[in-house]
This record gives sequence, C-alpha cells and structure tokens, in this order.
Amino acid sequence: MVSQLKEGEFNLYYETYIAKAESPDIVKGLENGQKEFVDFVQSIPEEKLTHAYAEGKWTVAEVLQHVIDGERIFAYRALRFARNDKTPIMGFEQDDYVPYSNANNYSKEELISDFQSARSNSISLFKSFTGEMLTRIGEASGSPMSSRAAGYILIGHQKHHFEVIKERYL
Repeated sequence: MVSQLKEGEFNLYYETYIAKAESPDIVKGLENGQKEFVDFVQSIPEEKLTHAYAEGKWTVAEVLQHVIDGERIFAYRALRFARNDKTPIMGFEQDDYVPYSNANNYSKEELISDFQSARSNSISLFKSFTGEMLTRIGEASGSPMSSRAAGYILIGHQKHHFEVIKERYL
C-alpha cells in the first residue's frame, strides 16, 4: 500500500513489504494474514519444519519464528509512534535472534498458537488507533516510520516469507 503512504513515512528498504499489502485497511489485512498463517503452517509437513534449503540458511521453523518476532517488534514500533513517542528506537539484527529462538524445538501447533497470540494483539492495537495515530511518525533504525507503515510492513513481511518458504523450502 505504498500509494497510501506519504514521502517520509518509511525507509525505502521496506517498500517491498509494504507493496505486498493488498488493502488499505490494515486491520482487514492483519485478519486475513492470521487465517493465511494458520492455513499455510498447517499445510507444511512436520518433517519440513527443521529443513533448511542450504548450509547456513534458516530452517522453516526459524523463518516462521522470525515472522512472529517481526510481528512483535513492528507492533511495538507502531504503538510507540501512535503514542507520539519521539524517542528513537534502535534497530534489531534478525540474524542474531535466530540462534536464541529455540524455533526448531517448536511444533506446528506451538508456532501457530504463538503467532495467533501476537497477531491478535496487533489486530487489537490497530483497531484502537485513530486516523491521526496511524499517521504519526517516529524513528526506528535511524529512519522515519509511521504507525500505518509499520502495519503494512507486518502484512507484507508475512507474505514475503511465505513466498520464500514456498520457493526455496517446499
């Protein structure tokens, strides 16, 4: 939903994710993504969860856990910006999170449950935002970001990683 956003609402790095959000309605996109996550993960054979397509690459479970971690991080960013918190938020190094995620020890049901909890919280959060809150801008990783950009990133980030799993892992 790049067309919904104004210049200065996000770093161009996120344009690929934002472009994958199909509806201007963030809550609808998050709700649709929640169902997609459950259906998609249910379709993955259990033995594929710990599969990596190449040496040094994440496993399917690690990719799914990364989506969950991203959910929490970007929802937190959206909350901070919506509340007009001008304190810059440091970035996070996704590759540093994976070894400590314990993802390869989770079942499909545990990954689904964890995602549903995180996504339900994101849905509730975005439902609470007014139009003004959605357009408030903060700073994350040294760049501006609006609350609504964080919402579109959540939607597109999930879609991006599902595409990666389908293309490289299954």
